[in-house]
Amino acid sequence: MTTSNGIDPDVPPSGTGCVECEATGAWWFHLRRCAGCGHIGCCDDSPSKHATAHARTSGHPFIQSFEPGEDWFWDYGTSTLYETGPRLAPPHSHPADQPVPGPAGRVPADWQDRLG
Repeated sequence: MTTSNGIDPDVPPSGTGCVECEATGAWWFHLRRCAGCGHIGCCDDSPSKHATAHARTSGHPFIQSFEPGEDWFWDYGTSTLYETGPRLAPPHSHPADQPVPGPAGRVPADWQDRLG
């Protein structure tokens, strides 16, 4: 995987939470980072699936986990998992004290029943 494949290792993440969920007051399960532009979106197990929606609308095929201790990549174009890839600009995950699911104060009590 190289920058010619749509990965920009120099672009920082867009924030510490899902961009769209933050804007609408929603919550997420796990976070994913677009390796092309740094957009942080929620995973496909989250109610809103913003990371996949971003990949479809932007044409950016690669995401990386934005969870502490995880550095795998996913290629939406080929449905391929890569255990490692290029080192992206920091930070490499949301803050360790940010709860999962998150963010604090917006996760419903029945969150497990709502996961995709």
